[in-house]
Amino acid sequence: MKIYRDLSEIKNLQNPVVTTGTFDGVHVGHQKILQYLRQCSQQVQGESVVLTFWPHPRLVIFPDDNDLKLLSTLEEKAELLERYGVDHFVIYPFSQSFSRMGAAQYVQDILVDGIGVHTMAVGYDHRFGKNREGDFSQLQAFGKEFGFDVKEIAAKDVEDVNVSSTKVRNALLAGDVSTANTYLNYDYFITAKVVKGEGLGRKIGYPTANLLVEDNFKLIPKRGVYAVLVKVGDQTFKGMMNIGTRPTVSSKNSTSLEVHIFNFSGDLYTEEIRVSFRTRIRDEAKFDSVDALQAQLEKDKQQSLAILS
Repeated sequence: MKIYRDLSEIKNLQNPVVTTGTFDGVHVGHQKILQYLRQCSQQVQGESVVLTFWPHPRLVIFPDDNDLKLLSTLEEKAELLERYGVDHFVIYPFSQSFSRMGAAQYVQDILVDGIGVHTMAVGYDHRFGKNREGDFSQLQAFGKEFGFDVKEIAAKDVEDVNVSSTKVRNALLAGDVSTANTYLNYDYFITAKVVKGEGLGRKIGYPTANLLVEDNFKLIPKRGVYAVLVKVGDQTFKGMMNIGTRPTVSSKNSTSLEVHIFNFSGDLYTEEIRVSFRTRIRDEAKFDSVDALQAQLEKDKQQSLAILS
């Protein structure tokens, strides 16, 4: 898959079939759209194109709103789109000036002159242009004017799946990663850098990698203990992760992300790893003693191994 951050980079695409959207998380509803996009591309011997906008429009229109949480970073989204067969991923910069661009200018400057659209594949409720002034019927009219086809992604096809990015977010915030994974058709994951910690886990026999998620808008699941898979380089390990404040061994109230990787030895400091969430095991708890914590961690490990086997 080729990635473009400037329309000038796009050269001579073969009958590009374009859809547009945020595609946060690339969940099963999105996957249905991408399947349709591939089918349309094959029918016209063309290439599939996903057009998205970054930064997220909400960050530009409401710059003081710090509550936005996203299921995928831009890099993770690109990886997922490639996984589901997209040929080209166009990331157009969203700005205040772009938000004021009229529907006609958007179609001509971006779709026609920028991408060279052959076919647009969008839902019946697709809106575009300043104040979302353009609708599906207008897009059809523009298609006739500029010589591209417009295909409707049937609402029933997407609605039958009955999944939205909001539903996935709500499941993760409730700690229900099993449901979220069903909505996603893959295990929800975070990409994080290993940073120096206090070494508390090592002292009690469960060394952990302390994680920093550098994208502030990436959604972190509910506090608690999880059975996880950890990708380090090309290798995948089983493990368990704690999201929380470590109340038994620390008086700090800040949330930390720590993963204990089973059967792993080595220094991961400054490495980037991926943690995929399989199941939430329990709430984080404060134990009366370190011995009681160690006993619980052993139970967590055995439960995680059983789940991941």
